[in-house]
Amino acid sequence: MSGFVSFVGSGPGDPELLTLKAVKRLQEADAILFDDLSSGPILEHAGPDADLVGVGKRAGRASPKQDHVSQLLVDYAKTGARVVRLKSGDPGLFGRLEEEIVVLRAEGIPFEVIPGVTSACAAAAAAQIPLTRRLVARRVQFVTGHDVAGALPDDLNLRALADPLATSVVFMPKRTFPALADRLIEAGLSPDTPAMLAESVSHPDQHIERSTLGALKAKLAQEVGTAPGLILFGELLEDA
Repeated sequence: MSGFVSFVGSGPGDPELLTLKAVKRLQEADAILFDDLSSGPILEHAGPDADLVGVGKRAGRASPKQDHVSQLLVDYAKTGARVVRLKSGDPGLFGRLEEEIVVLRAEGIPFEVIPGVTSACAAAAAAQIPLTRRLVARRVQFVTGHDVAGALPDDLNLRALADPLATSVVFMPKRTFPALADRLIEAGLSPDTPAMLAESVSHPDQHIERSTLGALKAKLAQEVGTAPGLILFGELLEDA
């Protein structure tokens, strides 16, 4: 007997940003495998008998291997359980969704994907700005700040990222942003380009700091802190 896996986007952390479908799946689940950023009050929607299993990955901390997480999904589903794989933000954005889907398909286990509010949209909402603007920012681009080894990816499209008329969002950026900023400036982007650091988006300790590419580079070269964050930059932020 095979169970069913629901990949659920938990949004950036505020439980009020969960979709109705996400809440329903949490309430119905026999087991919930959750990321660190999907814990806390979001798990209050879980049923009283659900198994709650933390499988989050955080930089600089001991974390479960991806193969182990995928195998847990398979093992629970093969008992006939309704399994929720709770991912922060939206499951399809830098959340290793595809790796887990591949394993489920290989095992013949049915699944669904329930989208969530990405932290990029939540950060823009918290700062009370749009991500696009007519004539100024017709394009939004999302990029990861590190590769599987935690370093800045060496195959980034710098020409696209150095386009001042795009709004760029860097996920998991803080440790590698000084190096990224150097490469962007070398590619022609002005160090005075407006930038914004958004930390702990939608949480009570949320911090939004408006800055410039150069100033943010200097700040993060000194200290990155431990709060999860993302960085937005582009001319759209000039009036933020």
